[in-house]
Amino acid sequence: MSDLEDWQVLLGLFPSEWRQLGRSSGAVKRLRGFPSLEALLRTLLLHVGCGWSLRETAVQAKLAGIAEVSDVTLLNRLRDAEDWLRQLCQQLWKDNGVELQPGFEGRTVRLLDATVVREPGKTGSQWRIHYSLRLPTLECDSFDLTPTNGAGAAERFGRFQFQPGELVLADAGYCHPAGIAAVVEQHADVCVRMNPYALPLWNERGASFSLLESLASLRKAGELAEWPVWILPGQARSSSGRQRIAGRVCAIRKSRDAIEWAKRRLKDKEQKGKRVGPANRKYAEYVLVFTTLPASEASTEQVLEAYRLRWQIELTFKRLKSIAQLGHVPKHDDQSSRAWLYGKLFVALLSQKMARVGSTISPWGYLLPEAAHSEPVA
Repeated sequence: MSDLEDWQVLLGLFPSEWRQLGRSSGAVKRLRGFPSLEALLRTLLLHVGCGWSLRETAVQAKLAGIAEVSDVTLLNRLRDAEDWLRQLCQQLWKDNGVELQPGFEGRTVRLLDATVVREPGKTGSQWRIHYSLRLPTLECDSFDLTPTNGAGAAERFGRFQFQPGELVLADAGYCHPAGIAAVVEQHADVCVRMNPYALPLWNERGASFSLLESLASLRKAGELAEWPVWILPGQARSSSGRQRIAGRVCAIRKSRDAIEWAKRRLKDKEQKGKRVGPANRKYAEYVLVFTTLPASEASTEQVLEAYRLRWQIELTFKRLKSIAQLGHVPKHDDQSSRAWLYGKLFVALLSQKMARVGSTISPWGYLLPEAAHSEPVA
């Protein structure tokens, strides 16, 4: 196929209302230098999808006959496109079968995560992107770019501000007593993947809670349970004289295939010289989530489903890093950085949709326009 034909096939995977969203979002207040809305989006995707700098993107767009703009103009259009790209991501997630609305009535839900970016070249810098997304809108309400090493570079709840009543979803990298305490002190709640080695647990009497003994009762795939536990800020090893935080551990036993996959990963770690003990192998048989949400507000199933949603978004970022590559990060301002982040998500979600509809591709090599947005027949 020619580049133009490839682009037309890709357009067939876009949300059907992508043009209307571009206009209603305010992304096209001015098209200066771009002959059309399509040329604008194509140039933006060259920037975020290929990992090129703004200047290199402007040169490549001119050589390809797409648009003739400066890097400054491209940066301004990227800023303007933030909301457009966010809404495109929302639509594609729905197309890929992920419902972004968590089942918590009256709760504002935020997803926190971080990802490491290595810019191209032998001397390319490494950065850690810290971000917070509100669900179901995917609004990025916090974005921070730090070096990967040094003070303040780690994943932690303490870099974010929370509102009373918010529910915060995060992975195991945030599973520390002090960080959870920072959220609770702001009258918000957490739902975080358990790291049993970083989060000591206590029972109602103040004795150490034996998680492994409790998990032994879950023997069949899909069996789930929860236990009331307490944690102490600062990873204290004694419960005497410390303010405790009440929570629950929600657990579900994985399927046989999921357990085998998890144990293969542990074996890979052993081959790389990392220590893997019997407890690691046992924990690998379960998904464990710690939450401060009271049982009256959320069942075990609801807590695990909330974490499943966070995991779906995490998987998209993993695809983003392995398929789309992260490339040059715009470091001019938060708005351009957020737009770049949405653009990267859009590319990763397009890749996911392309794989999903691949079985419908016809012998002539592309989808017919009327079939481009229909679901494949099972």
